[in-house]
Amino acid sequence: MSGLVALLDDVAAIAKVASASVDDVMGQAVKASSKAAGAVIDDAAVTPKYLTGFSADRELPIVWKIARGSLFNKLIILLPIAMLLAIFAPWAIPPLLMLGGLYLCFEGAEKIWHKINPADHHDEDLVKEKMTAAKLEESKVKGAVKTDFILSAEIMTIVLNAMPADRSLVLTALSLALAGVIITLAVYGVVALIVKADDVGLHLAARGDTGAIPAIGRGIVKAMPVVMQILVFVGTAAMIWVGGSIILHGLHELGWHAPYEFIHATAVTAGHAVPAYTGVIEWIVTALLDGIVGLVLGFAMIPVVTRVIGPIIAIIRPGSTDTA
Repeated sequence: MSGLVALLDDVAAIAKVASASVDDVMGQAVKASSKAAGAVIDDAAVTPKYLTGFSADRELPIVWKIARGSLFNKLIILLPIAMLLAIFAPWAIPPLLMLGGLYLCFEGAEKIWHKINPADHHDEDLVKEKMTAAKLEESKVKGAVKTDFILSAEIMTIVLNAMPADRSLVLTALSLALAGVIITLAVYGVVALIVKADDVGLHLAARGDTGAIPAIGRGIVKAMPVVMQILVFVGTAAMIWVGGSIILHGLHELGWHAPYEFIHATAVTAGHAVPAYTGVIEWIVTALLDGIVGLVLGFAMIPVVTRVIGPIIAIIRPGSTDTA
């Protein structure tokens, strides 16, 4: 009997430790996720632009496809890579992030170039027009998941860096995985609300010709096309800004401090000029200068990608096109 009591005591002690570990994992995941808030916001702003032009009944299925791809990116690809890099090659993280940042700069600048010079993309637009709806949806989802991969890599790296250095590998991996799930659900939950807001507006507007609720519904319906256009703009700007920021931070970590320190000093000077809003001004100036750097790098990458990298990929993968 005493042996059974001792066994039950041991089980209770193990359960208590396990419970504390679960609480610790949850707490660290939530705390670390908050450190990546800026990148999470960028991710939420970027995604809706991939949903423009589709019928209402396809919006939520497309969001789910992208969310599923995002979870695959974070949990199946990036989590193991992050843990291996953290253990064996932490020095490789900044250069890899910088490559991802350069890709974001290119994609954002390429979207702007498309708007400025639509004739340069005439053949691409003809290809899109000839695509079936299903094929175009597949292409858009692939483009969204590809962009999500870069943003997810940044998010997971930020979360990993926010973890205490003395944590065990198991708890770190669990916290990182949980943070990835929390962030993905938050981002694509918000995206789903954004893209279905017009349907909510139509439902409210159908409740009558007069009254506050139908008026609100009609207001939502009228506002959503503008909101979606704003989100497309914000998403493009976010890619350029985040890409520039990643590259500047990477250069700083690798030992070239001048660009980062110049932007920091400029932001601090601008912030001190407006004492009541110092923090806001510093953030705006930093984001603006990071974005300028990202835009310059992105435009510089357009001829490199179209004339060098693109043809190489076409040789390696005949018939492959990127229409996202």
